[in-house]
Amino acid sequence: MNDFWTLSPDEWTAIRLSLLVATVAVVASLPFGLAIAWVLARREFWGKSLLNGIVHLPLVLPPVVTGYLLLISFGRKGPAGQFFEQCCGLVFSFRWTGAALACAVMGFPLMVRAIRLSLESVDRRLEDAAGTLGASPAWVFLTVTLPLIASGVIAGMILCFARAMGEFGATITFVSNIPGETQTLPSAIYTFTQVPGGDEGALRLTLVSLVISMGALIASEWLARRAGGARSITS
Repeated sequence: MNDFWTLSPDEWTAIRLSLLVATVAVVASLPFGLAIAWVLARREFWGKSLLNGIVHLPLVLPPVVTGYLLLISFGRKGPAGQFFEQCCGLVFSFRWTGAALACAVMGFPLMVRAIRLSLESVDRRLEDAAGTLGASPAWVFLTVTLPLIASGVIAGMILCFARAMGEFGATITFVSNIPGETQTLPSAIYTFTQVPGGDEGALRLTLVSLVISMGALIASEWLARRAGGARSITS
């Protein structure tokens, strides 16, 4: 029984890779998530419904379809893949960077939705008041809007992180299941279920996933409460 709790080097690698991929996915998504959420919440323009549909498409598409679309777009022969490789030497297919991209795409709608709901609940009179005092739109956003939506931003980041930690279909379709390179926790669990005697490893990594996910939710709640407390003080 004692050996059950001993993680093998390959399992540690899968855990570290999952944390790296999920963290990079959240950090890379955040600027785009803020921008898209702001556009959807504050602007009226032709094609807004189309943009909203494209952003939320990964939520309703089968993950395998999303992974295949990423493969033909960001693979080495895809237009976006060739551009990034020639422009900055960044390769996505069958690399951990591709896993981060797939996780970012799958978690992006959840991040945008959480931030957009926070933006729509902001009292616009506070922003207008700051504007009448001479503050630029960018300064108003940084000093007034962003603190007010901090809890929504945190919630969106945590949701994106949790989605990235559990992502499987799009990742395995886009970057396969390569140990040490693209084998994240879900892929490792899947591998254990496909080999005789892999039940213990699958259960061990499942428990690790549960602990990480619960830790993320608790951290989200704590950070959101702190952000809410800071907002009430400043207001």
